[in-house]
Amino acid sequence: MSRARVLVPSKVAPAMLDVLRAYETLDVDAPGDLTQQALAEAIVPADAVIIRSNNTMTAAVIGAAPRLRVIGRAGAGVDNVDVEAATRRGIVVMNTPGENAVATAEHTFAMLLSLARRIPAADSSIKAGKWERSRFQGMELYGKTLGIVGLGRIGREVARRAAAFGMKIIAFDPFLPEDAMIDSFVNLVGDLGEVLEASHFVTVHVPLSAETRALIGASEIARMRSGSYILNCARGGLVDEAALCDALDSGHLAGAALDVFETEPPGERRAVSHAKIVATPHVGGSTAEAQSRVGISIARQVGDFLTRGIAAHAVNVPPLAGPWAAWAD
Repeated sequence: MSRARVLVPSKVAPAMLDVLRAYETLDVDAPGDLTQQALAEAIVPADAVIIRSNNTMTAAVIGAAPRLRVIGRAGAGVDNVDVEAATRRGIVVMNTPGENAVATAEHTFAMLLSLARRIPAADSSIKAGKWERSRFQGMELYGKTLGIVGLGRIGREVARRAAAFGMKIIAFDPFLPEDAMIDSFVNLVGDLGEVLEASHFVTVHVPLSAETRALIGASEIARMRSGSYILNCARGGLVDEAALCDALDSGHLAGAALDVFETEPPGERRAVSHAKIVATPHVGGSTAEAQSRVGISIARQVGDFLTRGIAAHAVNVPPLAGPWAAWAD
């Protein structure tokens, strides 16, 4: 069997490299974090590339790799891959759905609690030498309604944690039938507006695509209950940041939590500096456990594809794709 070269252009968990190097016919090139220009140069001899969210596989980068056969995404979202360009070249694009579901769900719930109990602001206040107990009166999650948009692996993990806190859970996912097998404590409805109007908190868990960009825009925010909160730990661009900030300024929304942004790094964006927004730098899936699982999974998938022709979790292979792929975590 001929040898194949695998490029890993980001810093990754050592376990991923160990798995790749265990394949006797694979040569692994792991130079560390590469810029886009360096990526376009390093990918030329590669048969495979494994990327994280900080790499972008544009049509130009893909075109610079005449031998490329597979793009492995260490994570679920493939919005940083030009899938159409890869498909035209016959290049398989695969991801690792669900491997960071627990980590992202836990981060979402940490953000939810931060909003409800105003933890970041209270932390900043006391560290500034103040003692403002009356200023930071919070709210209980018990009995409140959580609206979940997108009931894939992450959305379901969030729902289970919310149920443990005694929250009422309403969810919308257009690609799940109303008789789908879901946890009994989740009320699945067929209309996004119903979720927005009923919920004290709305959390979004869908990938970014042409159909989901600005899924929560000005008109959707206007339908949310007055004084409610919105969370986005999925992908930047799902929530219109300008419309969100306007709703926070007007008082229609009480707060928001964002782990992802329309542009990353976001720089001095209004959504980053807004006093009513709790912000983190796209770390929802960044736990040691999740990164290890994701790395091992994609290394095995790429290795098996190159050595045995098995295309697991291929997002652009017709027999494995379907309408659910646009919303699945």
